[in-house]
Amino acid sequence: MRYLLNKSTNPYFNLAFDEYALKHINIDEDFFFLWRNEPSVIIGKNQNTLEEINQAFIDKSNIKVARRVSGGGAVYHDFGNLNFTFIINVDNPGEVNYKKFVQPVIDALAQMGVRAQASGRNDILINGLKISGNAQRMANKKVMHHGTLLYDVNIENLVQALHVVPDKYISNGVKSVRARVTNIKEHLPESTDIFDFWNSLHFFLSNQGKDKEIVLNEKEIAMIEFEAMNRFATWDWIYGESPEFNVVNKKRFKGGSLEIKADVKQGYIQSIRFFKDYLGLKDVDFIEERLKNIRFHRADVDHMLSDYDLKIYFGEITKEEILSLMFD
Repeated sequence: MRYLLNKSTNPYFNLAFDEYALKHINIDEDFFFLWRNEPSVIIGKNQNTLEEINQAFIDKSNIKVARRVSGGGAVYHDFGNLNFTFIINVDNPGEVNYKKFVQPVIDALAQMGVRAQASGRNDILINGLKISGNAQRMANKKVMHHGTLLYDVNIENLVQALHVVPDKYISNGVKSVRARVTNIKEHLPESTDIFDFWNSLHFFLSNQGKDKEIVLNEKEIAMIEFEAMNRFATWDWIYGESPEFNVVNKKRFKGGSLEIKADVKQGYIQSIRFFKDYLGLKDVDFIEERLKNIRFHRADVDHMLSDYDLKIYFGEITKEEILSLMFD
């Protein structure tokens, strides 16, 4: 199979690269490419970002958040994760079967001595443990099928980055299915590193290196970079594209208990209510009104709240505690 080479580890560039390959590389042959991301969480197109991620852990760990154009669940990537994308010509959408696309990967793993199986709707397993999740999108009679391969991923970061309080965010977004996982490295000889694995997988998928590379020119790379910066890396795409959702949370602080209920649409607060058992000098509805149409983003809410003496409205409950109630 023909192939592209992509050495970028920027998740926004790589997602733009995926979409460009699907929509703009018009050749009759099927092709593939392999790629890695720096630490990042990739959200499915139809998911509520805040419902899928542990924002506090992600901020502390400098993990990027990105949204792809295909469906499926949230996945964690780091330098121990190798991803694959197939672009396949398909005349009849009814012919699309994910197992057809993952079979070459399974065959390649078998050549390396690793027995894997396709399972469920979109997984690859080793001994019942997940090593790969997959997603698809179709356009222009082509299918983009891409998936993850957990080679030597930091499992602890994977768990922490995707963990949130389950009852805090309630939405119509597609919830991730979290499964037990394993790293492929554990099933290969100790001397094998991710670049050995990359080269072996590439060699097998490219017909043992016999098929030719597709080379993009500078103009095409510039188009991908533009989309990466102006679409895939933007807050509006990553957070604003989330389905309409509600935020419900309650905490007890030293200064009293505080409960929040908020409606968020396209990433912006439509309405918000605070319920309290503390003493405030003025009604909190003034603050509630000021928060309307603000981005549901910690920095934006922090900036707005900083304009007011919150003791008048929230007593001894601090701004940091209010932000914790909304976002942690």
